Amino acid sequence: MRQMTPVELVARLADPPANRPLLLDVREPWEFQYCHIDGSLPMPMASVPARLAELDPAREIVVVCHHGGRSAQVCMFLERQGFGNVINLAGGVAAWAAQVDPKMPQY
Repeated sequence: MRQMTPVELVARLADPPANRPLLLDVREPWEFQYCHIDGSLPMPMASVPARLAELDPAREIVVVCHHGGRSAQVCMFLERQGFGNVINLAGGVAAWAAQVDPKMPQY
């Protein structure tokens, strides 16, 4: 499974919109409401199998959670479903807050 650091993701989000990855936030709704990376698509982990048709298997997808554990599981699931360009955000939003956006609320 591929991983990307928050600093690497910042660089990718500076790409033209057509080249940016989809940010798939798999945390629970209350977590997403508390803090999230702008532009993320909220899709709680348990809902991913039922909502698979909403995702483009050809698109680069960066999966995000709190610390990187749930997102790693979703990455593995998506890969088993034929998604070929899935990346785990190493350290999740906690690492994003620590390395990129210190004003982001943390929990």
